[in-house]
Amino acid sequence: MMATLTGCKVVSSHSETQHDESVQMLASFRKVLLDKALTPLYQPIVNLQSGQIIGYEGLIRGPSDSPLHAPTKLFSVARLDGKTIELERLCRRIHIDQFLALGLAGKLFLNMSPDALMMPAGDVGASLMYSQIVGMPAENIVIELTESEATSNYSLLRQAASDYRGFGLQIAIDDLGEGFSSLRRWSELRPEYVKIDKYFVQGIDNDAVKRQFVRSIFEMAQQSRSEVIAEGIETEAELAAVLSLGIQYGQGYLLARPAAAPMAVLPQATLRLLAPAPSKRPLMNDAYKSVATARKILRPVPAVADTILTNDVYDIFKKQPELQVLAVLREGLPVGLIHRLRMLDRLARPYHRELYGNKPCDQFIENQPLIVDHQTSLQDLGYLFTEANPHHLSDGFIITEEGRFIGVGTGFDLIREITQMQIHAARYANPLTQLPGNVPINEHIEALLAREEPFAVCYCDLDHFKAFNDLYSYRKGDEAIQITANLLREHIDPNSDFVGHIGGDDFIVVFKSRNWRERCQRILDCYYAAMSHLYKPVHLAQGGYIAENRQGIEVFHGLISISLGVVEVNMALPYSSHHIAEFAALAKSEAKKISGNSLFVERRSLLGALPAQDG
Repeated sequence: MMATLTGCKVVSSHSETQHDESVQMLASFRKVLLDKALTPLYQPIVNLQSGQIIGYEGLIRGPSDSPLHAPTKLFSVARLDGKTIELERLCRRIHIDQFLALGLAGKLFLNMSPDALMMPAGDVGASLMYSQIVGMPAENIVIELTESEATSNYSLLRQAASDYRGFGLQIAIDDLGEGFSSLRRWSELRPEYVKIDKYFVQGIDNDAVKRQFVRSIFEMAQQSRSEVIAEGIETEAELAAVLSLGIQYGQGYLLARPAAAPMAVLPQATLRLLAPAPSKRPLMNDAYKSVATARKILRPVPAVADTILTNDVYDIFKKQPELQVLAVLREGLPVGLIHRLRMLDRLARPYHRELYGNKPCDQFIENQPLIVDHQTSLQDLGYLFTEANPHHLSDGFIITEEGRFIGVGTGFDLIREITQMQIHAARYANPLTQLPGNVPINEHIEALLAREEPFAVCYCDLDHFKAFNDLYSYRKGDEAIQITANLLREHIDPNSDFVGHIGGDDFIVVFKSRNWRERCQRILDCYYAAMSHLYKPVHLAQGGYIAENRQGIEVFHGLISISLGVVEVNMALPYSSHHIAEFAALAKSEAKKISGNSLFVERRSLLGALPAQDG
């Protein structure tokens, strides 16, 4: 009995100790709030291309001799005390005051929770008016929305963001990828900045999955006109990987640590890490992306008439637990989607089943649907997502064939497919130019042949390249090949034409643009100028140089020139991509017979090369 009583006494004492500690912690927090005993820190956000500091993220610390020094503990106690909004408001004021006192330039990124963002417009105006009174222009403030909690009221969130923008502020999404709702929040708010969570940046140099995730985020950001900031850059290898993906802005200990008096200019040692690297374009041409269509991500789901009763739709969902959405048709044409979870959630509310069960199901269509034809390219579908209402990213869209409903697609399927296409392109990309190699080239031509679309194939080859490579070294030869690749990219239409690198000094351009002749001529006209800096002045003046040929005999070699051989494919022909490549190679051989930069167009009909048919 004594043991039991003693045990009870110990538990009670422990509980009382915890209670006393909680009371003391709350008292300490309220004193911090009353005394405004908070220290603002600022971490630079850097333009990774120029090395310029474009702004600072405001970070907060409690008293250094207190358990509330760490921001996680500080805000945790604030939530327990119901003072999160008040603490955030105080942090913003302290950050603005000190930012101005330090004379810092650029943008100030201020963290804010969704609850604080959705405060009434009057509170928004008061917060902004304070910044204007103390001399902080609204356009220099970026509200950084944290991922601290899930948000369900996206309508209110969108309105709040609109109110802030109306006052001149900008929006950023913090820690993209950390929480479940971050992609939805991005789609709903269309922020000016998205910050990739440091988890995906740390170790990115050794993790192909993280690199692909960041690459996909960057491409989506380009479509939605958001700027990307990579957080948590801590090593030179991570910085190099982020730079190679084209990310423009970065933040992390390698660049600059948070400080009470932060630097205004990066030190030279850090700037040297940002030395310009050769720009890398996407591994796939936009034209290659367009080969895949919406049909590739089609999911067949049931369709019901808009007059069917809600109870009948409920029974369909009940019998098919894996079914998440179904389509609604009116007179045979799709008019919307009903989502399982949203419908069941509404019907689970008191009396809703009795109220709506025997009424037509079309009342559960929440939003105007996005409807696309099955032949819509995934690239065009991506553009539609950026221009249409953002709810389509999570709601999905309807896919039709000749106006008839055939299935649905989701934003997540689209992102996954584009990611797989990027991985596929990377697998077959030429390592020197990052252009698609033989496999993607053949796939692209096969797709155009299957669709019976007219196009022109241009085989590009360099003349006198081997002699240049032998004399000036393989590094100069690599540079000549890269210049050629960039020149071809520059003079095509990226939305319709395609550039591939067969290997060595051989390239393929597949033109769908009608003015391909003019584009070829512009390539020829500027080729010498683009290559001129590679030569010694004496060789440039002489128009070439004397070097040994393959037989060991010294001969005069001209400057590198480019030969373009073009064959037009303007009708349905029983040829494969390999046949077309052979025809283009023959045209290239004819072009190489012409001195200097040259263009040869095969004018004979390809029908003449058809194999004889058995009678």
